Amino acid sequence: MSMRRSVLILLLFLVFILEGTVLPWIIPDAWQMRIIPDLVFISILFVAIYHHRHTALLLGLSFGMLHDIVFYGRILGAHSFAMGLSAYLIGLLFQTPRAPLPLMMTVVLLGSLLQNSILFGIYSVFKLNQQPYNWALLDYMLPTMLFHFAIALILYIPLRRQLAILKHETRKEETT
Repeated sequence: MSMRRSVLILLLFLVFILEGTVLPWIIPDAWQMRIIPDLVFISILFVAIYHHRHTALLLGLSFGMLHDIVFYGRILGAHSFAMGLSAYLIGLLFQTPRAPLPLMMTVVLLGSLLQNSILFGIYSVFKLNQQPYNWALLDYMLPTMLFHFAIALILYIPLRRQLAILKHETRKEETT
């Protein structure tokens, strides 16, 4: 494992910690139950587009399981499955290593909707939610998508640069 990958995993872990400690203080109380701040997932979507979908799949599975254990203990594996599958599918659909800003923002919106829809489906199958999909879409999926969009705008340039360096170093390692 290269130094950059270790740094990427460490940064994702730090973002995970910030997501659980600082963001609940920043988000207003009225929006606490409507916005699901998933900064790690946004970062994993960047990995899926600018680095590789298989890496995003593994990161999604591992950090999703971490989410399941720390935040959502009702069903272990639901967030892991949703994060991993949606990151992989997004990486499969949008295989553009030089994705411009509008495309990346579309990816974040679609990825957020896909992940939340998968989770809604899993929770519906196990009868953990009684609300219809249109209620969930309007109540928490759309506000979460807009929040993810805003965060992705802030993270676009730094994450894109770091992942370009990581991809370049990975290619160098493969040729030597």
